[in-house]
Amino acid sequence: MYIMGIDIGTTATKIIIIDLFGNIIASVARNATLISLRGGWAEEDANQWWENVCQGIPECVQKAGITAEEIGAVGTSGMVPTIVLLDNKNKVLRNSIQQNDARAVEEIEYLRSKTDAEDILRRTGSAITQQTIGTKILWLQHHEPEVLAKADKLMGSYDFIVYRLTGVFSVERNWALESGYFDLYKEDWDDDLLTLSSIDRSIIGSVHWPSEIVGNVTKDAATLTGLKTGTPVVAGSADHIASAFSSGLKKPNDLLVKLGGAGDILIVLNDIIVDERLFLDYHDIPGQYIASGCMASSGSLIEWFRNQLAPDFSYEELDKAAELVPVGSEGLILLPYFIGEKTPIQDPFARGTLVGLSLNHTLAHIYHAVLEGISYGFYHHLKVFEEHGMKPTTARCCNGGSRSKLWKKITADVLGIRLEQVADHPGSSLGAAFCAGMGIAAFSRWSEIEKFIKVSTVIEPDLENHLKYQKLFSLYREIYDSLKDKFPRLLKITK
Repeated sequence: MYIMGIDIGTTATKIIIIDLFGNIIASVARNATLISLRGGWAEEDANQWWENVCQGIPECVQKAGITAEEIGAVGTSGMVPTIVLLDNKNKVLRNSIQQNDARAVEEIEYLRSKTDAEDILRRTGSAITQQTIGTKILWLQHHEPEVLAKADKLMGSYDFIVYRLTGVFSVERNWALESGYFDLYKEDWDDDLLTLSSIDRSIIGSVHWPSEIVGNVTKDAATLTGLKTGTPVVAGSADHIASAFSSGLKKPNDLLVKLGGAGDILIVLNDIIVDERLFLDYHDIPGQYIASGCMASSGSLIEWFRNQLAPDFSYEELDKAAELVPVGSEGLILLPYFIGEKTPIQDPFARGTLVGLSLNHTLAHIYHAVLEGISYGFYHHLKVFEEHGMKPTTARCCNGGSRSKLWKKITADVLGIRLEQVADHPGSSLGAAFCAGMGIAAFSRWSEIEKFIKVSTVIEPDLENHLKYQKLFSLYREIYDSLKDKFPRLLKITK
């Protein structure tokens, strides 16, 4: 028996096939396109995700040298809480609105004015932020009412794939929790909040745990994907949670730094902790939780830098040049808030800022400052964790950015902790596949994920550099504090 995992990522749709003995048999990736029509906007075409799945599954099965009949189950993961709207004929109504989209600033202020912030945080585990789905639904009501009037189903990115595969309308529990409208203690939708945002319960699917079988591949989906009709499909997992689990985060205070398009830093909890500066998630392992920070732009900021300022350089060439730049980039500090910021400042108005430029600075200095700025963002979260008594015992890093020796080194130095790099990590798709395996009892224990995990490199922090970075971090925080009231004014003038 083999298991399939599908991850709906920001830049690619990834599909893997695993066996039951710790081996990834095959993987394929098909590009996805991030669409930003205006500043702060982030959208994607959900139909492209489905096309990627339909084309990628047969390719992956062929690459694995197996038949579709040998696939025992399918699991999905994806960005959360992305919004996908379908009409009553199951047609996608518009591009998805992504989790890091920052357009709904007025709607955020409206919902905050109508609610008690502390009460909302206590009940839902989430503050009202740019990530709250209701703010974006209200934006649609104000700007695209004709779209919202046709909406028959509201779901997330990977829920959409589950629906296309099975015909069963559902949402995974972490999409529900991160939506900002799911009561932690009642474990149900909060009707008052739904009403406040003009969301009818009927357009939201039933809520399921990650490894719970939601449905089976339909005949139509089998025709389009090549999968066997009747193959079980589980609810799936939020991408950052699936990635954390499949990186080996299993016990309290295990930490993961994801050097991806967005920057995630996650730590395992045994109990609920709520803080407006963090997101709270259910772990894929029942009975545990994960506190997480998500920075809106990290790897995407590096990609922007290269595409716009250094298109003739490879990332390896940029790393090599920046290795010669000392700690602090000779007086440069970058705020990495290029599309607003989610945690820990929760400020959709914030923007990228470079402070300290002089004529001696080169492209390498600016690139070095970009890597440091992202790392300061991770360190900011670490300080919040420490306020709650959470100190990492094991710290790992993964995702595409972990291939950069310089980015890993700067991250370890800024954080002041030892980082273990997960080797050849396939990311969220592995966690999704394992959840599917648990759903059909192909695996008996969650700890069996260890069969798939290997640590390739250990990055030790330079503690002298860390001391310097602590002082620079204080300046980083002061710069934002001095500018945060200027960002909304700037955006208002240039709107």
